[in-house]
Amino acid sequence: MVGDWTFEATVEDEPDQMTHKSTGKESIRMLGANWMIGEGQGEMPCPEGEKPQTGYTCITLGYSPEKQAMLGTWIGSMMNHMWVYEGSLDLDQGILVLNAIGPKFDGTGTANYRETIHLINDNQRTFTSAVQTDDGEWSTFMKAVYKRA
Repeated sequence: MVGDWTFEATVEDEPDQMTHKSTGKESIRMLGANWMIGEGQGEMPCPEGEKPQTGYTCITLGYSPEKQAMLGTWIGSMMNHMWVYEGSLDLDQGILVLNAIGPKFDGTGTANYRETIHLINDNQRTFTSAVQTDDGEWSTFMKAVYKRA
């Protein structure tokens, strides 16, 4: 994943279910041999007729031998919540699943979230975000397709 990427993302807003598209870029580098840091920027979804704003993000990922799990964080300029990840990597499939707990869209507490990074090949990957609904089902609300720049 190290290198420069561009992305196109589709986000489905709650509760109105409106679909927003955005584009951006991300640069990923290693911090030593154990940690990856990705810094991104892109257009944030905004109401129709308003000028899009730029959002900035930072993701960290690494493997913990102690927990035998992938660990990481994600922060973005558009929110005040730090996402803390723990998950697993399937090297054969090229799929990294990260679990987190974060605020519900309606502000009534917290929910379980699942982020999935799928390494399709050396030049393309996807990133999806899903939330676990009150009935226990997973609802995907964001998908981004990354291409090596």
